Amino acid sequence: MSIGTNTRKLRTNKGLTLEALANKVGIGKSMLCQIERGTKTMSLPIAVEISKALNCSIYDLLDEGEEECRTA
Repeated sequence: MSIGTNTRKLRTNKGLTLEALANKVGIGKSMLCQIERGTKTMSLPIAVEISKALNCSIYDLLDEGEEECRTA
């Protein structure tokens, strides 16, 4: 799975809308949508903010097999 797909799955598993996550991260809803679709690449700082907002590790966004966040 791609980073965008993982982001979407983690976001929906947490019950967050695109707008809610985008607001938490401090980016536009359209940018988050593009990241999830894979048409835009997220920067490392945005990846860090997304992982914080989803309360998961940045590795969960990169993971190709896991769909649930690991807890520390």
